[in-house]
Amino acid sequence: MDDARPDQRYLVQSVGRALDMVALVADADSAGLSVADLSKMLRLSKSSTLATARTLVAHGYLRVIEPGPRYRLGMSLIRLGDLTARQFPIAEICNPVLRIIVEETGLTARAAVVDNGFPLFVARVDGPGTVRFHTPLGLREPAHATAAGKAILSSMADDDVRAMFHRAGFPAHTDNTLTDIEALLKQLELVRVRGFAVDDEEDVKGVACIGAPFFNHAGACVGALSVTGLKADLPEPRIEGLGTAIRAHADQVSVLVGGGRHADFDLFQRDGNRG
Repeated sequence: MDDARPDQRYLVQSVGRALDMVALVADADSAGLSVADLSKMLRLSKSSTLATARTLVAHGYLRVIEPGPRYRLGMSLIRLGDLTARQFPIAEICNPVLRIIVEETGLTARAAVVDNGFPLFVARVDGPGTVRFHTPLGLREPAHATAAGKAILSSMADDDVRAMFHRAGFPAHTDNTLTDIEALLKQLELVRVRGFAVDDEEDVKGVACIGAPFFNHAGACVGALSVTGLKADLPEPRIEGLGTAIRAHADQVSVLVGGGRHADFDLFQRDGNRG
């Protein structure tokens, strides 16, 4: 027996079949799967397949559609999905990733969740050394002047970004802050191509940040990771390298929260869904 596999003596075969059935239905198209389809895919008799399917329907994990009968996912999974999300908060998921980022870069690393298009930072791991950045958690920061904010904005349709800043405006934090919507949208297009955003002394003079978005199971941006350092310590070649690294770590968080990778997001954007 492969030591990496669970001990088969402690597995319940019928439960395993039921879970396999749910997974097969989840991967099927909107037409669902018939008993014959499931029987063939699971290599079960039709009677055993039907009994398993009916049990899953009774508990709300599958539902029946006609004509057929054919099976699709049931409503119980929606409730479980919501509970799962509550039990795996973003800060808890991101903290181990942030520690790895700090070990690799020596910079302060943070994680933000999306708050109506703005970044709200929920986790931070400080880099080593004497420089400390005053970045309290639980505060919403500007979207147009921070790397995490621009990473989040890059996942939104251009018209939605316009509407957002029509309401919120473009307060300037430094001489480098973008205060023009067209200039911001042009930069967001570059973020979509590169997979990461840069705050080039736009929020705080002398400080630069690099950030990348992460996504949930539905492909929606739910937050961003970022690193912060002194601008003098971050020449352009290093920023490029950090951007690639942060994007890879953000992809890792996407997987941990059940989402996709940056490549999937980039394809989505190129397919014309920006608005």
